[in-house]
Amino acid sequence: MKHEHLARVIIVTLLALVLALPVIGKFLWHLSYPAVLEMHARLPESGGWSPSTITVRSGQPITLRFTSEDVVHGFAIGKLNQPEIEILPGEFVEATLTFSAPGTYTFYCTRWCGPNHWRMRGVINVIGDGSTPTPEPTPLYLVLGIDLDTPHRAEIMPHRMADPQRGAKLKDRLPAYALEHTTYLSNSPASLWMRLRAEPSLQVLNDDDLWDLVAWVWEQHTSPQAIATGQKLYAQNCAACHGETGQGDGVMMRDLSPPPSDNHITTYNGHTRPPDWSDPRQLLGASPALLAGKVTRGGMGTGMPYWGPIFTPEQIDALVAYLYRFAWNALPEHP
Repeated sequence: MKHEHLARVIIVTLLALVLALPVIGKFLWHLSYPAVLEMHARLPESGGWSPSTITVRSGQPITLRFTSEDVVHGFAIGKLNQPEIEILPGEFVEATLTFSAPGTYTFYCTRWCGPNHWRMRGVINVIGDGSTPTPEPTPLYLVLGIDLDTPHRAEIMPHRMADPQRGAKLKDRLPAYALEHTTYLSNSPASLWMRLRAEPSLQVLNDDDLWDLVAWVWEQHTSPQAIATGQKLYAQNCAACHGETGQGDGVMMRDLSPPPSDNHITTYNGHTRPPDWSDPRQLLGASPALLAGKVTRGGMGTGMPYWGPIFTPEQIDALVAYLYRFAWNALPEHP
């Protein structure tokens, strides 16, 4: 009888534990990952985000309760279609987030709060069952072996503003490779011009005709919608340093010296502005793969932040397409 009674006690205890496991697990989860997490925003020099690393479980809602301890900040998560959250000093605002899949997400400040604004980054680690995060593709600049830090000024320049509409009238003369997307990505406008100039079938065209063709090719690899997206991204994230017209004179850089004349910028500690993109040689000598690499990786030692974890590939392509407008529009209308 004693053995039978003991067996019953053990069975009842085990059943009780099985029934209690979900409750215990939920309790332990909330101890480790609270449903409401208070987030403090400070200038980067004072610590930036606190906490700067958050761990949540996929499918589990978490509410972030924001406040600023100094100036106005903004909160957004890279690569997610989520509205920006404005964070005012001394006030609290909440946002509830749910992540459907595991992965690492970068959050950042969206307001230019100071010279080191770009350092206000943090990560959200999403754990749990679900689909495996898709690995990031290798950036094209690495595939092509492009050195992002080597000066890339164009060796040849148009005599006048290149016109894609004039180029459209000559497009049937282009060799097939000139229309391929890989050609666009891996060549600068200047290098494609030089390739076309060497084509025997194009010898009848003058230099400016070829520049019109190159401008037409560049136009085929973007769209008005992408240009509008790139312009918005530039205004929100780049103009404060690079300037509204790309001259490197944004509000965060106006008190700094221009970069060295040889375009070989050393370090951000040298207190130099970004390159002047109103000089067409800067961008007409750069391929889309190079510019996308700069955006993705950032400018090593120059103070330019990395945007790879924040912008989607489509956003980077749109931003690069918009950047070329600085070069094309800076050319004189007439020789």
